[in-house]
Amino acid sequence: MSLIELKDIVKQFKRGTEELTILRSVSLSVQKGEFIAIVGPSGSGKSTLMNTIGLLDMPTSGSYTLDGVVTEKLKDDQLAEVRNKKIGFIFQQFNLLPRLTAIENVELPMIYAGISKKERRARGMQMLEKLGMGARYDHRPSQLSGGQQQRVAIARALAIGPAILLADEPTGALDSSTGQEVLELMIELNETGNTIVLITHDLHIAENAKRVVTIRDGQIVSDKRNDLQREMIRQVTEVGV
Repeated sequence: MSLIELKDIVKQFKRGTEELTILRSVSLSVQKGEFIAIVGPSGSGKSTLMNTIGLLDMPTSGSYTLDGVVTEKLKDDQLAEVRNKKIGFIFQQFNLLPRLTAIENVELPMIYAGISKKERRARGMQMLEKLGMGARYDHRPSQLSGGQQQRVAIARALAIGPAILLADEPTGALDSSTGQEVLELMIELNETGNTIVLITHDLHIAENAKRVVTIRDGQIVSDKRNDLQREMIRQVTEVGV
């Protein structure tokens, strides 16, 4: 069974008397452990597709099954529960609360998930340590660099043990060097078993994924794998050719 299974997804919006079709019969399967990038220009429908995958918006028609849960029949409170337990969000602007420390920001989704205070702190510290931020657990966002803030945001996303990490332009607010560090971190997370769906308009960023899906005018126009290319680069690097 696919971790993500979208079938014939249509999304329409009304603008006055006009009905706009943003997604046009989109079908997409993502397996556990994949690292997939969804790319497309502004207005292509990739943000709407991201919101659909993230259960932030419901399709007009079609079927979406997430980790075995058929989502289109769920009520709002049920959708929120599935979203909180199965999806870890990583945003371009980090979305850290400025008055909270790093560890307190990481603990937030676990509060909503009903995890005890003792377990929240232990799991949060474990995630920060894993991402090289353990020594800065008591720092507030204003005391951290952009790259450090994104690491805290990734720790927050990982803390609930989600089925997928959904990353929306995660390097967009970072300089190129720091952005590459964050991308390398995401590759490492994927190699340890995390499923990642990355939304981007930048093909150079998308090349870091194992699979690249291109959307244009609300339709998937390309679905290509990068696995072999990345493996060849890794082997060449290791032998020093």
